[in-house]
Amino acid sequence: MTIEILKSMAKENQVFSFAQLYQKTHIKKEILSVILSRMEEKGFIERIEKGKYLIIPLGSEKGRYTLHEFVIASYLVEPYAISYWSALHYYGFTEQIPGTVFVQTPARKKKNTMEIFGINYQIVRVKEDKFFGIRKEWIEETHVSISDKEKTIIDCLDKPHYAGGIIEIAKAMKNSTLNYEQLGSYALRIDNFAVVRRLGYLCERIGRSINLPQPLSKKYLLLDPTMPAKGENNSKWRLLINTDTTPESLE
Repeated sequence: MTIEILKSMAKENQVFSFAQLYQKTHIKKEILSVILSRMEEKGFIERIEKGKYLIIPLGSEKGRYTLHEFVIASYLVEPYAISYWSALHYYGFTEQIPGTVFVQTPARKKKNTMEIFGINYQIVRVKEDKFFGIRKEWIEETHVSISDKEKTIIDCLDKPHYAGGIIEIAKAMKNSTLNYEQLGSYALRIDNFAVVRRLGYLCERIGRSINLPQPLSKKYLLLDPTMPAKGENNSKWRLLINTDTTPESLE
C-alpha cells in the first residue's frame, strides 16, 4: 500500500516529507518510521535530511541515483536562492568549481551546513531586505530559484568568503556582461557601504563606468576580508587594498 502511495507521490514530486506521507496514509508515526527505514534499506528511497526523502525510480541502482544538487537545495529551506559562488559558476562567471552549494535564505534553519549524497551544502541566512534579485531557472524539469547575475555579484561582494575572495569576483565582473545601472542600484539597496566601496573600486580597476556615492566615513575597510590586513590605502574608496588587483591577476 505504501509503495503505491509513493508511486502516486512521485508523479507530483520526487521528494516528500514524513509529514506529507503521514497525511496521506494516517499510519501511526512509530510504524511509519519503521516502514520508511525498511524502504530505505531496500533502495526505494534515500533520506535527504531528517524528515525528507528522495524517491528512487524503479531500476535505479541503490546509492547511485540522485538529483541535481540545485534541485536538492531547493528542498532544504524556504524561501531560498542558489547564490554566491554556486551562482557565479552557474552563470559561467568563474572556472573554479565550488566544493559547496551555497543557498541564501532569510529563514531560520537549525542546521546550516550539511552533506547530502556526498555534496556539501551551506545555508547562508541574510536579513529579509537583502533577499531580492531572484529569478527562476529550469533544472531537471524543476523550477529552481537563483540570484540573478547582478545580485550574485553584489552578494559576493557582501560576503566574499562565500565566493572564493575578491579576485574571483573581479574576474567575474571583467569577463561578463552586466547591467551596471542595476549593479549600482542593488549595491545601494543592500545597505552595506563595504559593498559600495568594493564595487566602486573594482569597476575602476576593470574600466567599467558606474555611478556610486563616495564614502563619507574616514574609516578604512578591507577590500578582501578573506586576506590579511596588509597593503596600500586607497583614499578615494577608503579601502585597504590587501590583494593584487593588477590586470595580470585578473587574467
